[in-house]
Amino acid sequence: MLKDHKAHATVPVTDLAKAKAFYMGVLGFEEVDAQNEGAVLIKAGSGTRFALFVTPNTQRAGHTQLGFEVDDIEAEVAVLKSRGVVFEEYDLPGFKTVGGIADTGPTRAAWFLDPDGNTVGLVQL
Repeated sequence: MLKDHKAHATVPVTDLAKAKAFYMGVLGFEEVDAQNEGAVLIKAGSGTRFALFVTPNTQRAGHTQLGFEVDDIEAEVAVLKSRGVVFEEYDLPGFKTVGGIADTGPTRAAWFLDPDGNTVGLVQL
């Protein structure tokens, strides 16, 4: 059954070298395997992985496409900001970020865009 297997996300990118520079150079991830000239598998924490996959499709979803659970969102946001990551700011009825972080009651979250406009999220439960 699928419930017994690990899952992964596939992040669409238009330029693999640029995406690798961001995900590995800025965010600090490690390449596990280059699948072919158009894809690379990236290692994240706790045995999770995600793929960067080259596609000419420039349409991006309007939601979080890759998310990471963190223990201390302020610390993670501060480290990423120091590395040049720009966090999204939202000011909507009932939903506002302060310093890039939204306090939604039991959870806190923050979002940024990768070079291809994919939304990457952090959540502290």
